[in-house]
Parts: sequence; C-alpha cells; structure tokens
Amino acid sequence: MKKIIAAGHICIDITPIFKDSEAKDIGSVLKPGKLIETGKAEVSTGGSVANTGLAMKKLGADVTLMGKVGKDEFGDMICGILKKYDAEAGMIRSEKVSTSYSVVLAIPGIDRIFLHNPGANDTFCAADVMDDSLEGVSLFHFGYPTLMKSMYKNDGEELVSLFEKVKSKGIATSLDLSAVDPDSEAGKVNWERVLTKVIPYVDFFVPSVEELCFMLDRNRFDEWQNRANGQDITEVIEVEDVAPLANKCLELGAKVLLVKCGAKGMYLRTADNDSLKDIGDVVKNSDSWANLNIFEKSYVPTRVLSGTGAGDTSIAAFLVSILNGESPRMCLHLAAGTGASCVEAYDALSGLRSFDELKAKINAGWEKYN
Repeated sequence: MKKIIAAGHICIDITPIFKDSEAKDIGSVLKPGKLIETGKAEVSTGGSVANTGLAMKKLGADVTLMGKVGKDEFGDMICGILKKYDAEAGMIRSEKVSTSYSVVLAIPGIDRIFLHNPGANDTFCAADVMDDSLEGVSLFHFGYPTLMKSMYKNDGEELVSLFEKVKSKGIATSLDLSAVDPDSEAGKVNWERVLTKVIPYVDFFVPSVEELCFMLDRNRFDEWQNRANGQDITEVIEVEDVAPLANKCLELGAKVLLVKCGAKGMYLRTADNDSLKDIGDVVKNSDSWANLNIFEKSYVPTRVLSGTGAGDTSIAAFLVSILNGESPRMCLHLAAGTGASCVEAYDALSGLRSFDELKAKINAGWEKYN
C-alpha cells in the first residue's frame, strides 16, 4: 500500500446546531442583542489535515497526519480525537503557540460562516517536515497554506521551499487551498505570484473555483460576486466560466487540476502525457489521464446537514482512488460520491461511505443534479 502524508492546517471546529428552518438572509438570524437558541454543539477536528487526512484513513489509505498544535486544552482535544483513529503520532506540539480553532455557523439556507483563529498553523514551516518522515512516502498532500502565515509571507517562499524539498525526494505532491478574506493579511498577498512559483512543484492541484478565481483573476471574481448578489458564487457560474482559470493553471505548469465547484460538481483538466510522466508511478497508465477536460456533476445526497469538509473529503477520495489505480472517470465518481455523502452529516467524517458502498450506490443509479 502506498504511503501518504496529509500535512498543513489543523484546528478544532465548534459547530452550534441551528433550527432546521431555512433563513432568508444572515440578518434575519444574527441580530445585535438577540438571544439565539441553538441545539448542542458538534465538536470535531477541522482543517485540511483532519478532514482530508482522516477521510483518507477511513477510505483505507496508509496515511500520516502532520500538523501543528499547542500544548493547551484545544490541542489535547485534537490529539484525543486523532488518537481514536490511531492518527496522532505525526502531530507537532509546541508550548509557544495556541491551538487553532474555528466556530462554524452552519445556518440552514445560508453558506457557512467561520470565526477562525489560525494559532499554531501560522508557525508551521518547511523545517517541520523532517527528511526521515518522507522516507517511503508516495504522495505528500498539503492543505490551506492560505491560512498559514509562514506559508504565504514573502510571496510564498516557505511554501515553495517545502514543495521543492518534497519533490526532490521523488514524491508526488498535492496542494489544496482555502477561501481568503480580502480584508485579511492573506488577502493582501499577490497570490498569482505565489502560485506561479509553487505550481511547477505541484502534481495534483485541487482548489475551489472561488479560491482560484480570487487568486488568478480578481476582476472576474468581483464580477461573479456582483452577479451572485449574496448567493454562493457556484450558483451563478457555468463550466465555461471555469475553463479560462484552468487554462491559466496549465500554463503555470499544473499537471492534474481538479477544481471544486460546490454543489454543481467538479472540473478535471490535465496536461499532456509528457508532463504527466513527471509525476512518477503514482498515476498508472498516464496515457488515460492525458489531455482530459471533464465536468463531473454532483450526486444528490439523501439530506443536507452541513457542507463542512465536503471539498476536503472529496479530494481525499480523488487522491486515494488515484493511488488505488482507478480510471479517471471512477476517480471522479468516487470523489463526487464522497462529497455528497459528507454533507449528510454535521461533521466531515460521519457520513462517509466506503469505496465499495459508493460503487454499489453509483451502479444502482445514484441520481445526479441536473
């Protein structure tokens, strides 16, 4: 079994459960001076390391989780949760930093709102990934450098250094992003410059369409926001809107690009066969992966409780199925099916199905969105 490292951002997620009735807008729920009655709070690990890494583990992968937390109560909680999955060994604990946390407001009818403290994630650096930890590893997945100050400062110098280091070991690499607050320090970064430097060292690039557009075409992103008028951007864009961004990524050196497009689905673009050979033996039969241009529609979930972790877990399924030698089409089916399963629970992991269960449901005619 090929070994994977899932590294990057990790936090503790606190998600209050709101009433089932859908809200028309955020102002009708969150009003100054108003007492809002909620149900119990779901407490779970969050961030790319936990969401993607633990999903990989649940899907049968040999994966080591690598993130940074403090020696505090939230850090104890994270390590305690990871221990249940026998996945705490790779965590870095420091007395000098506090553990990252998020309060997730998943109000029915409204896109999620995150109150986030980056904490220890801001100090994660290339030196935290020791050479001996990379021995025997086939795939190194890194998530959410957009929420990790050391990774995005100085035009992503530390991020580029990390990916260059991993690639020099002959290891395939994967990079996921997260949304950027335009008013934050990360929002002032020239992300196109960062991506231009790091993408040549990235084999599997798996951002969302909003993240990608914000970084590579800010004018288009602003136009999408105006068009959405408060809705989720993915509700108002089409496949042809995504294609120019994909073209740009391939120009920057992307090999396998999977763009998450929310409930609509995901868009796969790949480079030519010569470029794919640089990935190594992670991709079997590279001919079948070359020059692909596919939009995979989402499967319809039985219910929608929360979108938390849906993108992360779909990426986990995509990457693990690639390592398992599945065809490009099956990798997309399993990724879409995992994303749909995820939203059926409040946390990122409870709703996940095994690959065998997903394949059975898909072969039985699992309905897709039109």
